[in-house]
Parts: sequence; C-alpha cells; structure tokens
Amino acid sequence: MKATRLLCFLAALPLVAGSVRVYVTNSGGDNISVIDPVTNTVTGEIKVSKNPHGIVPSLDKKRFFISSEGENVMDVVDRASSKVIRRIPLETRPNNVAITPDGRRVYVCIRQESWVDIVDTASIEKVKSVPVGRYPHNVYCTEDGKYMLATSMGDKKITAIDTKTEEPAFEIPLTGVPRPVVMDAGPRHLFVQLSNLHGFVVVDYASRKTIQTVNLPDAPADAKPLIPQTFAHGMAITRDQKTLWVCSQLSNSVSVYSLPDLKLIGTTPVGVAPDWMVFTPDGRRAYISNTGSNSVSVLDVATRKELTRVAVGKEPKRLIAVDLP
Repeated sequence: MKATRLLCFLAALPLVAGSVRVYVTNSGGDNISVIDPVTNTVTGEIKVSKNPHGIVPSLDKKRFFISSEGENVMDVVDRASSKVIRRIPLETRPNNVAITPDGRRVYVCIRQESWVDIVDTASIEKVKSVPVGRYPHNVYCTEDGKYMLATSMGDKKITAIDTKTEEPAFEIPLTGVPRPVVMDAGPRHLFVQLSNLHGFVVVDYASRKTIQTVNLPDAPADAKPLIPQTFAHGMAITRDQKTLWVCSQLSNSVSVYSLPDLKLIGTTPVGVAPDWMVFTPDGRRAYISNTGSNSVSVLDVATRKELTRVAVGKEPKRLIAVDLP
C-alpha cells in the first residue's frame, strides 16, 4: 500500500527540477539567452550569428537550428558545448523555422524572397526551395505532420506544403497580412494575427475560410506599437487545449480566451511589446518575450498572474521551452 501511494505521488509530480530550459533569441544582438524555469534566472548564453530569429531543436535535443536575419545563414548549434558547428548559407532574411516530426527536415521562411528553404538534418545542407508567395514569415507543422503551413505576408495567404512530396498542396486566403499563427487540435481552426488588427481572425481549416474576427480589449487611445503595423503579435494554446493566450503590443498585455467559445477570461499586464510566447512542457508556466523591454515575463497559467520578469538580451523574440534528456 505504501509503495502504491509513493508511485501515485511520484506520477503527480511536475517535470524533474532542472530538466527544462527556455531558449530566447535576442534578435537585436548575436546571442541566445538560456533560462532555468526553476530559478527563473539566465544560466547560460549561446553566441550565434547576428540577429537570430527562429530556433528549433533536433529530435534528440542535441542540436539547435537557428536562423540569422543579419547574416543569412542557419546556425547549427551543439547543445552540449553551446558552440556553432555549422553555418548553412541561405537567402536574404531567413525568418522562422519548423522541423518535421521525423526530424529529417527543417523548414525556414526566406523573408525577402518568395519561398521556404528546406534543410536536411543529416547532411546539414539546404536541399530544396519551395515557392509559397512573397515575403514568407512564419512556418508551422500540423499536428499530424502531413503539412508545413507557411505564411505569405506579400500575398496574404498560407501555403500548405506536403511534407512527403515537399511541394505546395493547397492555399488558404486571408483577409490581411498574416503574422503569428496557432492551431487547435486536428487542426480544426487556425488563429491568425494580422497586421493592423488588434486581435486575431479564426480560420476554419476544413473549408479554408475566415469565419470570425476577435478584437482584443481596447488599448489606450494614444497607444502606438513598437513595431509598425504590429498591434497584436504572439499567441499560444495551453496544453490542455482549454485556453488561447494572445499578446497585445498596443496595451503591453496578454489576454486569455476560453476554447472553443473564445470568451475573454482576463488580461494580464506584462513588459513592453510582448512578441512571442511559449508554455513549459508541464503546462504550468507561460514565458513571454518583451521585445521593447529586453525581458521575459513569467506567468502562472492557473492564476494568470505575472510571477517575475527575467532580464535577457537585446530585443528578445522567438523562444522555446525544451525538456532536456
């Protein structure tokens, strides 16, 4: 009986202390800040090429793939040594990145062009470019791994790339310039932030049509975004699929909506110009990069309260939470 109670207790514990790290790309510099969520302090730094943008780990967590807008390369970083072991040449302004479920390919949007580059993780070389429309910015893998969804800012659409054929499969037209995107389970819906919209639109994935626009709570009348035309930037869905969290650069806050009905639950002030967001693997904490105040806000998911702010590098943007082996 005692042994059974002990096993139940251990199963209920969160992730082993110290096993998770949050990696933050400091887009105004040349480094990645490493945050320990146990202490919420920066415990390490990875020097990379100038203006790092996207970051994704390999499946075994031994490497990171990091795009550099300033030097038009993808850095391959060895996690154990925190050293760049390869710089893969790309075209102008590589932006966000995503990895296939099998870990064989990394997709990266080439912002000043009209395609997504594909990097083979075995040879560590660019092997292909796929057309997706002008000024591609963000790319995401669907839950089933069948498609990579790439946003085109210039053509106001999302292109789905078939991960088997590595060719465009279909397009989703949008009502404005797409910025960050998140998906619910399935996906059934895409939630898309648009330039000049203080909120987001909801896209029905099956019909590929926009079905709803949701406005964030009103910002101060004199509010101006840090980044032009960027009123709302950064979203995430909790791991239990019950809430959608949305950043506002106009009001420097994060608003939380219930799913699937999208009812506003509450709004929490954070730092200046919240830009991207990630939840820890156990779902208990949210980390939000504050581009305008060079910090990361740490929020308790259950209470939606800000616990602390962690000073990081210059202009933090993309961030990921990784459960290390």
